[in-house]
Amino acid sequence: MVASQEDSLQISSYYAQSRPEMRAILPPTRRRVLEIGCSEGLFSGGITDAEEKWGVEPTQSSAIKARTQLTRVIDKYFEEAKFDLPKKYFDLVVCNDVIEHMADHEKFLTEIQEFMTNDGVLVGSIPNVRYYKNLFNILIAKDWEYTDSGTLDRTHLRFFTEKSLRRSLEKAGFEIEKFEGINGEVKFGMSKWKIAYFTFYALFRAISMGGAHDVAHLQFAFRVRLRHG
Repeated sequence: MVASQEDSLQISSYYAQSRPEMRAILPPTRRRVLEIGCSEGLFSGGITDAEEKWGVEPTQSSAIKARTQLTRVIDKYFEEAKFDLPKKYFDLVVCNDVIEHMADHEKFLTEIQEFMTNDGVLVGSIPNVRYYKNLFNILIAKDWEYTDSGTLDRTHLRFFTEKSLRRSLEKAGFEIEKFEGINGEVKFGMSKWKIAYFTFYALFRAISMGGAHDVAHLQFAFRVRLRHG
């Protein structure tokens, strides 16, 4: 058994929605915005007070739509697009549900700093591999099945916990301003699987003496700033 289709749709909703839960952690200053993996441009396109909104999107069909929303769209992967980006230019970089698709996320977290202003901010979201339904599938169902979307999306190359994500951000030289769990609501239901999930969650939290708060969240959202000195 794997996490429900509802969870998979929720975690992949970035591609079709403007992500209000991510807008809540945007910094007040966002004159020049760069979104890595901008899809159709709905998220950055909705930042109405930005002077310039750039996007990097390798899927051409999505890039075409993004061009109606953004100032400029580069239809390449970041590894190629970086040669077309101005350095020390963007005060906000967005990477919603992108880092987990990268072969070398640490390299990206270092290289992206070249294109950020000294007071630039990086905002993003990432799946939580310790989400309680995923833990249930591993520990109880003894399964790890890749799917078309969700935490175990078959295109994911990296998997993160809260601890490992914080470590990667800090190791890259960022100062964490905001870090919170998003998307994922623990609900009791009458189907056998909903009862099983809820019971597992309740027991897991009890065993951890309430410390495993992170398992309730499908994703993490973060806002980090370049660390100086």
